[in-house]
Amino acid sequence: METTVGLRERKKAETRQAVHEAALRLVVEHGLDAVTVEAIADAANISRRTFSNYFSGKEDALLYGEEQRIRALVEQVRAQPEGLTAWQALRASIEDLHRELGEPEREWALRTRLAKRHPSLLARQLANHAALERDLAEAVAGRKSAVPGRVLAAAFLVGLRVSTHLWTEEHEARTLREVMNETLDHLAQPFA
Repeated sequence: METTVGLRERKKAETRQAVHEAALRLVVEHGLDAVTVEAIADAANISRRTFSNYFSGKEDALLYGEEQRIRALVEQVRAQPEGLTAWQALRASIEDLHRELGEPEREWALRTRLAKRHPSLLARQLANHAALERDLAEAVAGRKSAVPGRVLAAAFLVGLRVSTHLWTEEHEARTLREVMNETLDHLAQPFA
């Protein structure tokens, strides 16, 4: 029975990921307004009804990958050793995720970011970021920190966003990891 449940959950996760990837590819190629749920379902080789079982709309499908990375970051923070300060746990979590996921492709990241600037996605992204901020604050609760957990989590997330923007816009050959480390080092001054 456990094997069946595990297989079923893995299949659901694979379907969600396939729908997300199809949505992202289509939106980058055609723009959000030109992409329909039907087109995403077709590209993911599923029915419209199956799409609806996983996502309430194309915006949800498009932001799924970001939400998964958010959950992974929070779990990484929770898994850090107890002796680390809150800032150290956050930094170690980002390093762990970089090792796990690898370095993203700069051009794809830039096109994806531009595609996600659509007004209908911005409110949803802000809500996701507010939830992440709360979740990260909870994940570092109880760890040593010079500032409140919510402030620390918000500053850390701003550092990640700024790093990503700088990295996609610069023409230097630095990696995202290098830009992120430099930005977080600057932010760490008051938090370390």
